[in-house]
Amino acid sequence: MASSSNSAVYPVGIGAVPARPHPRVLSIAGSDPSGGAGIQADLKSIAAHGGYGMAAITALTAQNTLGVSAVHVPPVEFLRQQLDAISSDIDIDAVKIGMLGDAAVIDEVRSWLEEVRPAVVVLDPVMVATSGDRLLHETAEASLRSLLPLADLITPNLPELAMLLGEPEAPDWATALDQGKRLAAECGTTVLLKGGHLAGNDCPDALVNTSGLLRQDVIEVPGTRVDTRNSHGTGCSLSSALATVQARTDDWEASLREVKPWLLQALATADGLKVGKGSGPVHHFHHLEPALNPAGKSGDFAARLWAEAVPELEAIYGLAFIQGLQSGRLPEPQFNYYLAQDAIYLNGYSRVLARAGALAPTEEEQLFWAKSSQLCLEVESELHRDWLSTRPASTETGPMTRSYVDHLLATSASGSYAVLLAAILPCYWLYAEVGQQLHAAYVQAGAPSDHPYAAWLKTYADEEFAAATRKAIDFTDAAAAGASAQERKAMVEAFAQSCRYETAFFDAPRLFA
Repeated sequence: MASSSNSAVYPVGIGAVPARPHPRVLSIAGSDPSGGAGIQADLKSIAAHGGYGMAAITALTAQNTLGVSAVHVPPVEFLRQQLDAISSDIDIDAVKIGMLGDAAVIDEVRSWLEEVRPAVVVLDPVMVATSGDRLLHETAEASLRSLLPLADLITPNLPELAMLLGEPEAPDWATALDQGKRLAAECGTTVLLKGGHLAGNDCPDALVNTSGLLRQDVIEVPGTRVDTRNSHGTGCSLSSALATVQARTDDWEASLREVKPWLLQALATADGLKVGKGSGPVHHFHHLEPALNPAGKSGDFAARLWAEAVPELEAIYGLAFIQGLQSGRLPEPQFNYYLAQDAIYLNGYSRVLARAGALAPTEEEQLFWAKSSQLCLEVESELHRDWLSTRPASTETGPMTRSYVDHLLATSASGSYAVLLAAILPCYWLYAEVGQQLHAAYVQAGAPSDHPYAAWLKTYADEEFAAATRKAIDFTDAAAAGASAQERKAMVEAFAQSCRYETAFFDAPRLFA
C-alpha cells in the first residue's frame, strides 16, 4: 500500500542535457586502501547512482579508519598519461576531482581540464581529512585556488571553505553562508556549503551562486544530523554522487535533493558495516538491502517474520504490474484501478492503525500509530485524489481490497496488540522493500523524466516511510518478546496472511481493471 509520509516530490531529469542511463564519470583523486574515502568511495558512489566509474590516481595513501600515516605522490607525468589514456578513448560525462596533493599535480589537472573541457566538473577541495590530517601541502593552496574557476561546483567543508578564503572557520551557519557567497562571486561558480561541522542537530546544506545560474542566489536544503562516528569519506561520496546525478539532470538543485537523502541513509546505516576501529565508512549500497532494518538491529522474531515475507516478495517482483510500473509501460487503466483501490484500502487501514494505538502499551507507540492513522487519511488520500481527479477509475470496492481489509479488521477485533501489529506490518515492510527496489531500478535506468509514474516511484522510496517501517518492526519485535508461545504462533499466521494479501493486491489490477 502507499507510504505514509508528507515529504515533497521533486522533479528529476529536468534540464537541457538529455538523460544518460549510465553517465561516464571520471574520478581524479587519491587512493584509500581501506576503501572508505578517495577513489574507492567515489567509484562506489558513482555505481550507487547508476554511473560508470573511472579513476585516475593522483596520490597513494597509507590510511585506515584511524587516520593517514603516509602519502606518496607518483610522478605527475604518469598522472597525465592516465588522464590522456581515458579521454582519448572514452567520452566523459562528468569529472569529480578530489585529493590533488601538491602544486605540480594541480597544474597538470588544470592543463588537462582546459584541453578536454568536460561538461560537468565537481571539485571537492580535499585539504584536511576527517581525522584532522592535512592532505594538501600549504604551498599548493594558491594553485588550488587557481583551479576553482574551472569547476561547475565546489564542495568544501567549513574548514576548507575558510582555508580557501584565508579566514577563520565559520562558527555558525550565517557566517558560512556569507563566506560561501564571497567564494562563489570570486570564482564565478556554484558552491555547495555543507553544515556537517556545525554544532547541534541540524545539518543543512546550501547551493550558492551569485551569477544567476540558480533560481535564487542561495538554495538551502535542510537536514538532520545522523548520530554516528562512521563518516569516513562522506565528502568524497557526496561530491562524486552529485557529479553522477548532475550528468543526467543538468540541475544542481534537483541533483542535491536526490543525493542528500541517499547520503543521510548511508550515514544512518553505516554502523552496520562494522569496518575498522575508528571513523568507519558510510554504507553506499544501503538501498540494495532489505528494508527490514538497515542497521541490522532487528530481533530474532523479526528475522522469523522476514523468512515468511521472502517468498511473497519474489512473487511480487514477478508480477506484470510491478514490472510494468518499474519500466513505465504499465497501462494507465491498471494504475488508476490500483490507486482507486489503494484509497479505499487506506480508509480501512487507518481505522486498524487507530485500533493499534488504542491497544498500545506505551505513549510512544500510541502516538506513532495515531500519527500513522492520520497520515493515511490526510496525505495519501490527497495524493490519490490528485491523480484520480482527472482520470477515470471505479470507486467500487474490489474483492481483493475487501478481503484484505476484512482480514485486518477481524484481527484488530481479537484484542491482541501483538497479533494486530504482525498483521499490520507487511503493509509497511513489504511495501518499503518493493519501493526501494523500484526506485533503485528507476535510478539505475537514468531516472528518465518521461517515465509516467516517476513521481510515484520517488514516493515509494521515501526515507520517512523507511524510518517508520523500522519503528514498526521494532514495536512488533518488542510485542513478540512479551507474548505467549500461542500468541507468537498467531502473529506468524497473521503476518503470513497479510503478506499473501499484499501480493494479491498488486496483482489485482491485472485481473479486475
